[in-house]
Amino acid sequence: MREQLLYLCGKWRPGKAGKFKPVIDPSTEQEVARVACAGSQDLEQALAAAEQSASMWRDTPAEERGRMLRVAADILRSRIDTASTILSEEQGKTIAQARGEFLRAIDTLTWNGNQAAVLSAPVPAGDGARVLVPEPAGVVAAFVPWNFPAVLTARKLGPALAAGCPVILKAPEEAPGAAAAIVACLAEAGIPSGVLNLVFGDPPAISAQLLASPIVRVVTFTGSTEVGRQLARLATDQLQRCILELGGHAPVLVFADSDLDAAARAIADYKFACAGQSCNAPSRIFVQSAVYDAFVQRLTAIAESIRVGPGNDPTTQMGPVANPRRLEIMERMTLDATRRGATVATGGSRPKRTGYFWLPTILRDVPDSAAIMQEEPFGPILPTAPFATVEEAVMKANATRYGLAAYVFTGSAQLSEEVASRLVAGHVATNHLQGVPPDFPIGGINDSGYGYEGGVEGFRSFQSLKLISRR
Repeated sequence: MREQLLYLCGKWRPGKAGKFKPVIDPSTEQEVARVACAGSQDLEQALAAAEQSASMWRDTPAEERGRMLRVAADILRSRIDTASTILSEEQGKTIAQARGEFLRAIDTLTWNGNQAAVLSAPVPAGDGARVLVPEPAGVVAAFVPWNFPAVLTARKLGPALAAGCPVILKAPEEAPGAAAAIVACLAEAGIPSGVLNLVFGDPPAISAQLLASPIVRVVTFTGSTEVGRQLARLATDQLQRCILELGGHAPVLVFADSDLDAAARAIADYKFACAGQSCNAPSRIFVQSAVYDAFVQRLTAIAESIRVGPGNDPTTQMGPVANPRRLEIMERMTLDATRRGATVATGGSRPKRTGYFWLPTILRDVPDSAAIMQEEPFGPILPTAPFATVEEAVMKANATRYGLAAYVFTGSAQLSEEVASRLVAGHVATNHLQGVPPDFPIGGINDSGYGYEGGVEGFRSFQSLKLISRR
């Protein structure tokens, strides 16, 4: 059985209290590893190490910081097979999906490594008598969720380390191996002792202690809106900068002039990857009335063809959800929708097998009052409903406090542009669904958070711009 340790002051070790949590394989419901838990003393050590290393890391040439990230990316690439197998076992996604996630993490580390010197250079301003000097914003507390622990670890560590900020990374106990693999590669690439610290344990206790410390200057978090609000409140006492990528409830608008086959395939592929456990995944499908039945038939047929099974089976197309909590929510939302008049086109239940599996589910004619139209489902369930006009489609899409991603399928460039301008979302994609590459910023609106990850804007989140003017 694997034992995942903390990484503090350049060493892998258990917490001082000797506590561990079990790591459960969601395909078998069996313990496959155990993860060390950090206590108060461990967190104090992490804070002290980060503070003591800050000046040294700030003074390390940006090109050298970037080189270490690029070397770490190369090391990670050489270990991708082992890392992907562990991620699949701990989180449930297929090995192919885990491998794809690590490839995105590698790209993210590489891009930030390449940009380290460029974005740390002074920027001339005004008439040349003024210059903006980027400086590290300070020690970063980074919080990574269990659904995409590899790529989200890289999104937080890449720009922060490249900008010259020490990081205390709180990674997910449910799937600790991905973050640990990336930290190990960074350490081997030469990141100095104390600059990067990795902890696991009790999330509320860790966040409360880290954010109570004046040593932490930046907080970056990906996760639920509820927890994001709690962290934002904690950050007010020390006036810590927050980058919050929170929940989503992404609408998809399918117009009658769309390629229905291509739209159904794209939506299903993106939705049911990682068993729908993505804040960017489509979660409300609105289809123009004239093609509603035809489209739902296509989407249902694809959902029924998806092979559900353990992630380590090469024939599996969708693995289990990560934990029993997700199953309870799938059951509640399905029951609520059907009680309100929706019908189950396919799925809607657990298969008869061990593991946290839920069948790919399509719901028809889901009313606006159903819980699934208001709450992020975060699982392999898709509600569908018809619309008549563009105005109705936009109104339905925007009928939520979330604003992370939205998708439009249409054959009309003019309609696409019109609808995209009216949708409340940080990212609107037309006729495709895919992850955002590392050189583009992503950010939410309203309850989906604030701040940016990725691209120049995401890099600048970990810098302060000092204005120097001369006469």
